[in-house]
Amino acid sequence: MSQRRHVLVCGVCCFLLFVPGLLAQTLQVINGEGHSTNITAAQIANSPHLTVDARDHETPARFEGVPLSALLSMAGIQFGDAMRGPRMTEAVLVEAADGYKVVFALAEFDPAFATREIILADKRDGKALDAKEGPFRIVAPGDKRPARWIRQVTTLRLIPVK
Repeated sequence: MSQRRHVLVCGVCCFLLFVPGLLAQTLQVINGEGHSTNITAAQIANSPHLTVDARDHETPARFEGVPLSALLSMAGIQFGDAMRGPRMTEAVLVEAADGYKVVFALAEFDPAFATREIILADKRDGKALDAKEGPFRIVAPGDKRPARWIRQVTTLRLIPVK
């Protein structure tokens, strides 16, 4: 009986140790001047979410996440009327924990230019993303290949072209 109790207590301790680490996950957004803003998993979870029904490697999936435009705006990156002239050459480099990187034109995230919403997903089929995908993943509906659907996203870096 004491062995069973011991396992239960250790399981609870491990769970409690794991949860704060999960909640501490952040997304780093770096603007064109190099200033960094950290957006927490809690801020992302509390932001308005969109749902995207898609096929991920031929498997139907329902992703839930925050539009990238909203997250970039949280870090002070402006869209709308501010998107003209030299700003049309800016790009966003998305970086993952494993070193994988992809690039999007900044205008792809601006609702004034794009007809689709690219999201930073934190859920798949109603559940938090697993360790292989999460805690955050880009979902870009309309891309014919999911090569830019980058997993384990850690950083969004604005790249100004000068």
